[in-house]
Amino acid sequence: MSIDVSPLIVLGLAALCAGFIDSVVGGGGLVQIPAVFSILPRETPAALFCAAKIAGLSGTSYAAWRYARRVSMPWRIIVPAALATFPFAYLGAMAVAWLPRELLRPMILVLLIVAAVYTFRHKEFGTVHQPRLSGTREWLSAATVGGALGFYEGFFGPGSGSFLIFLFIRVFGLDFLHASATAKLINAMANLAAIAYFVPHGHFLPLAAVVMAVGNITGSSIGTAMALRHGSGFVRRMFLCVVGVLIVKFAWDTF
Repeated sequence: MSIDVSPLIVLGLAALCAGFIDSVVGGGGLVQIPAVFSILPRETPAALFCAAKIAGLSGTSYAAWRYARRVSMPWRIIVPAALATFPFAYLGAMAVAWLPRELLRPMILVLLIVAAVYTFRHKEFGTVHQPRLSGTREWLSAATVGGALGFYEGFFGPGSGSFLIFLFIRVFGLDFLHASATAKLINAMANLAAIAYFVPHGHFLPLAAVVMAVGNITGSSIGTAMALRHGSGFVRRMFLCVVGVLIVKFAWDTF
């Protein structure tokens, strides 16, 4: 009996594109989530989200490792943010069952527009790495950002990586390159939390997950190399492009 591998090839290519985008500025879900739902329409949404999360975890973990080898990682921000992200992302995945996601769309649309306008108007935003917080204030701010974005990633997801980058620059004074590197670890922790909820409940597609993970890592390798080679200016331009696409998508879905 022959096996049709064409859906797996398309999934792998979609995951490659998503990995590239995610490794630079986040937003790979714009490609990966619609692809997995259209290519595997008979599977449950939870199983499809689980496959996408496994692919995302693979790609973001690889990107984080590549960044950590070349960029000085702000661990004083990463550790509290990651510790807060995991439980809140898990709660976000649980909340899917009883909170209407549609209520979030108008709010997220407004926040995306604010982030895009602010970044576009402030040409120096994210071009200089000047950490501005320290001590308890830095720890609490990192935990707050990690917890809030972790819950959003587990509950809804689109644009979480871009929001993380914006907040790491605006709140902590990182540049685009360091903010992107930091966001990868937080995204990886959020994906791990969602997987910890989905897999024990039987929502698991191993073949699709493996194919998408390979594609995601491949795209992540390309995107990380370009970000490290071209620096914060390249990441800034990619950020504005991805946020612009997110704004169009959320406006379309909302109105």
